Amino acid sequence: MNVEELLSKYALGARNFAAVELSEANLSGVNLSGINLSGANLSVANLSGVNLSGANLTGAKLNVARLSGSNLTKAILNGANLNVANLIRADMGKAQLVQAALIRAELIRAELSGANLKGANLSGSDLREATLRQANLSRASLNEANLRGAFLTGANLEQANLNGTDLSRTDLTGANLRECELRQANLSRANLSGADLSGANLRWADLSGANLRWADLSEAKLSGANLIGADLSNANLLNASLVHADLTQARLIKADWIGADLTGAVLTGAKLYAVSRFGLKTEGMTCEWIDLSPDGDRSQIYRLSTEDSRKFFNGSLPTVKILVDAPLDLEANLALIATYHEIAKQYPPITHPPSIEVGVRRTVITFPIGSNDQLFTIAYVAILPFSDALATHRNIIGLVHTLQSQSIEELGLKDPKRIKQLTAALNQTITLAGTLDLKKLIPGLKETANFFQSPTQTVLTNSNDQSLNVYHHASFGKRLMNQANLLAGPANISPKAPESPLPPVGIVVDFIKEFDPVDKASSD
Repeated sequence: MNVEELLSKYALGARNFAAVELSEANLSGVNLSGINLSGANLSVANLSGVNLSGANLTGAKLNVARLSGSNLTKAILNGANLNVANLIRADMGKAQLVQAALIRAELIRAELSGANLKGANLSGSDLREATLRQANLSRASLNEANLRGAFLTGANLEQANLNGTDLSRTDLTGANLRECELRQANLSRANLSGADLSGANLRWADLSGANLRWADLSEAKLSGANLIGADLSNANLLNASLVHADLTQARLIKADWIGADLTGAVLTGAKLYAVSRFGLKTEGMTCEWIDLSPDGDRSQIYRLSTEDSRKFFNGSLPTVKILVDAPLDLEANLALIATYHEIAKQYPPITHPPSIEVGVRRTVITFPIGSNDQLFTIAYVAILPFSDALATHRNIIGLVHTLQSQSIEELGLKDPKRIKQLTAALNQTITLAGTLDLKKLIPGLKETANFFQSPTQTVLTNSNDQSLNVYHHASFGKRLMNQANLLAGPANISPKAPESPLPPVGIVVDFIKEFDPVDKASSD
């Protein structure tokens, strides 16, 4: 069938031209919307400017065809062969291209938003500045393709293969790149904010200057990756592999990277405000200085020696532990949860619920703390539900007063303002605690008085795994005595509790020294 015959039949209403032979035909500029060309041979055909919207081209051969400026919206091209085809500025919005072959195809500035390219082969294709918003590219092959400046907002690239692909300056905001292969890919200055890269393989990828704010990189493989100047603020890097990665001057403010492997990585100049320093692997890591300013403006630069770096990045998670000399029953558990919920609403530093271990005779309540600086203040509010609260408060205040009475030389602290900061934070907490009336806030507290009247211990553990016993009730562990002395009022009702001696000054000073493991330097 020749072109004239096809056009004549189409004009008379015919639409089924399956398996037609039209290689090297000239159909430029014609209207063939809704036509059935499944299995047709259109290789090397001139289809530039053609209207094939809604057409069925399933399994069609379009190798080396010219389709520049063509309209292929909602067309069905599943299993079609478009290798080395010219699709520059073609409109393929919402087209079906499942398992289509587009090897080395030219798709510069093509419109592919909402298109389904699942399992398609686009290896070596040119997609510069193409638009693929909300497109489905799951399991697609894009090896060594050029997507520089392309728009893939919200696109699905799960398990796609993009090894060696150029994605520089590409917009991948909110894209799904789970378990994607991106080895040696170029993502320089790409926008990956809010993208899901969990489990992705980014070994030796170039992510310099990339925007990875709020991105999910948990379990991602970033060994040898270039992250110089990348913005990873609020990113999820849990258990990510960053072995030998270069994070020089990367922005990691409020990033979560517990369990990350930073062996041999470079972090010199990284912005690490409010970043957890616990549960990391840092053997052989290079970090000469860090920026701990809230805005990453270099107003708080800290120099790190090898020993400082080891302490700073290899600490344990600080905790506040309250040991209660009684088992936790269901009613007391409900009251405890409600109490801490009310406290957390008034005291934002409590961001996570405590872990609770219930034994036959005792209950252990553990609060994980993100910073050593919050140990005393969290302990002050954590003990509030218990009748030992006032005695524990006296000891916490007494410990801070003890530190205030020591000279800077005796304390041996690197930052002389540390004690003033601790005192100011504690004073604010004391003021806040004075406004809380737990009897009114938690009606169930009175009915569960026995548990909250039980003797307690309060133990703080810093990031160097050193413990400090803040308060130890004299009757703790003396079960018969405790049962005889239980009163009928919850915390903040029965203020009388035996005093507990303060730990020796030397032990307190050693404990506090671990709060400040690095030297502050003048800002650059």
